[in-house]
Amino acid sequence: MSETKVFEASPEAKGQAKQLRLFAMLAWILAMAGQAFAIFKLISDETLIWLIVAIVVILILAITGSTLWKKANRLDPASEKDTTRFFIQNQLGAIMGVLAFLPLVVLILTNKNISGQTKGIAGSIAAIAMVAAGITGADFNPPSVEKYTQEINQQNQEAKSLSINSDNVYWSKAGNKYHAYDNCQYIKGKALSSGSIKESWEQKGISELCKVCKKKAAKSSVIPNVKEKERELIKNE
Repeated sequence: MSETKVFEASPEAKGQAKQLRLFAMLAWILAMAGQAFAIFKLISDETLIWLIVAIVVILILAITGSTLWKKANRLDPASEKDTTRFFIQNQLGAIMGVLAFLPLVVLILTNKNISGQTKGIAGSIAAIAMVAAGITGADFNPPSVEKYTQEINQQNQEAKSLSINSDNVYWSKAGNKYHAYDNCQYIKGKALSSGSIKESWEQKGISELCKVCKKKAAKSSVIPNVKEKERELIKNE
C-alpha cells in the first residue's frame, strides 16, 4: 500500500468547485439585486406584503449561494497556513448572507416615511432573515488541506487494519462513500470508478468507508487470525 501524500484536489474536483462557486456568486448577486429592488421600490406601508415576499426570496437566494459555496470548499479546500484566505473562503457565505440584508434592515428601521407597525413587522422579519442567512452561511467545521490529509491517513490506517487495499477501492458517481468490494450491494450494477482512498477524496470528496464493506472486511480479517491461533495451539501441543 502506498504512502499517503498531502491532499491536493484533482483537476476534476477543482473544475466542479469552480462551477459551484460561479453559481453561488450568481445566487448572491441576485440576492443583492433583490435587496436593491426592495430598498428602492418596496419600503412603504402599501407594499408591506411584497416587501416580506422579497425578503423571503432574498433569504432563499442567500442560503442557496452559501450551500453551493460550502460544497465547493469541500471539493477544493483552502490551507490553514494562509489564515486570511482560509477564513474568507470558509466564512464568505456568512459574510454575504449578512450583506444581503444589513442595508435593508438599516433603511427599514431608519425610514421616516413608514408607520411604526410597518417598521416593526418588516424590520423584525428582515433582521431574523439576516441572522438566519448568516448562521446558515457560516461553516463551523471548515475543511482544509491539513484536515483532509490527516483524515486520509486515518482512513488508510483503518483500511490496513482491516486488510483492505487502500490503493484499490471503489465509488459510484452519485455515492458519498467508498467501497472495499466492487460487488457491494450499494454499488452492484452501477458504473464505478476505482483508485486509492486518497483519490476518492481528491476526485469526489468521499471520506468514509461503506459500513457494509467495513463489516465484511472485519469478518474476513478475523478468520485468518483465528486459524493462525489454532495452528499455534496445535504446534504447542
